Amino acid sequence: MSSRVVVVTGSATGIGEAAAHAFGTLGDKVYLVDIDQTGGARVASEVGENASFLRCDLTDEGEVRSTVAEIETEAGVIDVLVNNAGGFGEAKGIEDLDLAEWRRLIDVNLTSIFLMTQAALPLLRRGTGRRIINLGSLAGQTAGWKTSPAYVAAKAGVHALTRAMATEFAPEGITVNALAPSAVLTDRIRELRDEAELAATAATIPLGRYQEPSEVAAWIVFLASPDAGFMTGQTVSVNGGRLMT
Repeated sequence: MSSRVVVVTGSATGIGEAAAHAFGTLGDKVYLVDIDQTGGARVASEVGENASFLRCDLTDEGEVRSTVAEIETEAGVIDVLVNNAGGFGEAKGIEDLDLAEWRRLIDVNLTSIFLMTQAALPLLRRGTGRRIINLGSLAGQTAGWKTSPAYVAAKAGVHALTRAMATEFAPEGITVNALAPSAVLTDRIRELRDEAELAATAATIPLGRYQEPSEVAAWIVFLASPDAGFMTGQTVSVNGGRLMT
């Protein structure tokens, strides 16, 4: 593949960091977009001279549009957009979750995808890759694991939004797919769960272990490739057999 312009949100850590490295290894120009200035700058420096970090609050429409305008000035196009930003902090039940936290998690995990995609569309139309990959979650497909109701609702929304976007953009040759990983051993998960909780979660996975961020990144790279050109509107479950359909 010739060098592409790739935008990865939430790229200061975890899956986004692994995806940025994977695209950088392929020789692509990678824009890392994240609110974490320190982490994002670190990852960009590690990826190399073809990587640039842009600080952005992805829940703020003005900041998102300014960030995309900066990419337009420098690169002119976007070939691949990876909407990866998301997550949750403390796992709380419905009764313990206040409205402000609910809205924050919906915005971070779902609204950010709407804002970034809307702003990036003119640049995607100019590109040759024309790929959008959204990060959903097993949490958006089924319930039963320790998480946040707002996160569950947002990730279910990501899967539905992926289908809507795929239908709308298909006539222009823009494909839109989602990934639904589970139990990815990121720094965030290590902070949220102690060793006993990690072991208990691993025991619920038929393959018997957590997956590495690089394994999810490999799927992102595939969905961005020419080989995935006839695939759109799909949510690919990468969960170690935790959910089989």
